[in-house]
Amino acid sequence: MLGQLMRFAIAGAISSLVYTIVFLPFAWYVTGERLAVIAVVPAFFAAATVGYVLHSNWSFKGHGTRDNPRARQVKFLIVQALGMVLNLAFTWIITGPLFHGPAWASLIPCFLVTPFATFALNRQLVFK
Repeated sequence: MLGQLMRFAIAGAISSLVYTIVFLPFAWYVTGERLAVIAVVPAFFAAATVGYVLHSNWSFKGHGTRDNPRARQVKFLIVQALGMVLNLAFTWIITGPLFHGPAWASLIPCFLVTPFATFALNRQLVFK
């Protein structure tokens, strides 16, 4: 499992980089920082797409191969949806009416909390 966690961390870092590359310009130039929560959606879809390819072909390679690939994709989407809800909440709390923080600050909990939650869920539900 340690090897999986290390591969997951590397793949997650790549997914986080994709998330950042999409999220920050979108939040700064399209929605504005006060509506940065809107930028979570395209950023999360881009990162989840990259994440699925990396996790299914590398992080969890050889796990979950006994089940239906379509069922695994659906489970992965459900786990990612829960991760997106976490990121939406973190971004709304930090950039929204409560704290009025900068968009970049919302990346901190998105990178420190969401990956651990999605790793646990992916390990238990998707790539058993």
